[in-house]
Amino acid sequence: MDWLTSLAPIIAPVCGALGIVTGAFFSYRQVKRRGDTDERVATLKVRADAEATEGQTYVEAMKTVTAGFSSLLDQQRGMLDQQRDLLVQERTMHAQTVERVNLLETGQLELTREVRQLQEEQRRDRRWKVAALDYIRDLRGLVAKALGRPAPEPPEEIADDVIGSDRP
Repeated sequence: MDWLTSLAPIIAPVCGALGIVTGAFFSYRQVKRRGDTDERVATLKVRADAEATEGQTYVEAMKTVTAGFSSLLDQQRGMLDQQRDLLVQERTMHAQTVERVNLLETGQLELTREVRQLQEEQRRDRRWKVAALDYIRDLRGLVAKALGRPAPEPPEEIADDVIGSDRP
């Protein structure tokens, strides 16, 4: 074992140097791990911030889309309300038009009835006039035969009818 003791002055500084190198290595490793950890934390923080920003952007986009759809639905509701109001107005106008048409049809039917009644009265008056003229002619003929002279002249209102029909 002498040889081991004789190597002690060499081994002690080598072990010391080895201890220093090992300590420096562990210190380096610890600093490097801390740096790597800090770097990973910074990277994760940046990634988390990016994801949070992206999430916030997504939320804002969804809010914008939702607001747009809500606005569109409100516009469509407004348009539907306007269309419903127009439809009610059109139905009211249609009902008024139908009422007017019915009134006109009723008036037309009444006028048609009156026209038929007047036509019937005209036919009756014409028949009466023809019968009255025949009767007047017969009377004039009887008066002319009975008196032996011409019958008196008829009044102006009927003279053309009576005299015009006496002379064939």
